[in-house]
Amino acid sequence: MKVTYYGHSCFSVYAGGKHLLFDPFITPNELAKEVEVDAIKADYIFISHAHYDHILDVERIAKNTGAKVLGNFEIYNWLLKNGIENAHPINPGGKFDFDFGTVKCVIAQHPSSFIDGSYGGIACGFVLTTADGNFYYSGDTALTLDMQLIPKFTPLDFAVFPIGDGLTMGIEEAIEAAKLVGVNKILGVHYDTFGFIVMDHQKALEEFNKASFQLFLPKINTTIEI
Repeated sequence: MKVTYYGHSCFSVYAGGKHLLFDPFITPNELAKEVEVDAIKADYIFISHAHYDHILDVERIAKNTGAKVLGNFEIYNWLLKNGIENAHPINPGGKFDFDFGTVKCVIAQHPSSFIDGSYGGIACGFVLTTADGNFYYSGDTALTLDMQLIPKFTPLDFAVFPIGDGLTMGIEEAIEAAKLVGVNKILGVHYDTFGFIVMDHQKALEEFNKASFQLFLPKINTTIEI
């Protein structure tokens, strides 16, 4: 599958003939200043939780592309109030079939609130099944034993984990998460954007390699194949 990294936790996967975009936060990110937000393609947008660093560019991109936007029920209502009519609710435990394949919503251990402090619903991750392969995006999360349930339902080709520590999992926890979900290919996200999550890239690569896992840390605005 082709994966494009847009910085922080924003990435897209081209699978099932569709562009699947996750957690759009680009314009305020100095590290992503070369990204042309209005050129981003999206058929579907998935929002893991309501924090501003995962949702800030969703209105702009959704209105540019007409993408269907999925999030928990509180995010779904927020989208409708902000003029995004092509919104679709999904909560942990639920799944839906679309033209690219299937998405199942799973729990993430993390708070969630909108920028004004209002309740943003429960934080989520997503497990996607497509004709081109299957993957799991954990969203912002702590390590949790709930992850071991994921491969019981869906064999995965790769996973996307936050590895910047402090506010989410760090390197050690993400390695354990990879063991729980049964993958050996991991895309790392949620690092470097802010001073308190700056990460030693070489150390991360070495630690994953020692554990017999392949960690992908693509440069922002580049596309790789996983």
